[in-house]
Amino acid sequence: MCEQKVIIVEGKADRKRLLHLLVEPVEIVCTNGTISPYRLEELLVPFEDWDLYVFVDADEDGEKLRALVKREFPSARHLYTERKYKEVETTPYSVLAETLLSAHFDVRPEFLH
Repeated sequence: MCEQKVIIVEGKADRKRLLHLLVEPVEIVCTNGTISPYRLEELLVPFEDWDLYVFVDADEDGEKLRALVKREFPSARHLYTERKYKEVETTPYSVLAETLLSAHFDVRPEFLH
């Protein structure tokens, strides 16, 4: 049986960028910025038995969202972009692909070094 995965991102551009890299079916949920614990739970109810990943920007808003997820969903796995790129949306595809691959996602081989 294939494990079901969901990734939390901040915006639609992040979602689009990750979908471009992934070979396997993965649900990607956009928070559209900082949200409340209630709204986060509401967004994730359909995925409560799925493997949860967090891939947010390396900035203040991203860290706030990451802290909220850590508190509400302690079993979530956290993926990080390099600080020098700051945003998932501006991180080179090859860097994103390596990060996803290291978390056991199937990515398009043309984006790997």
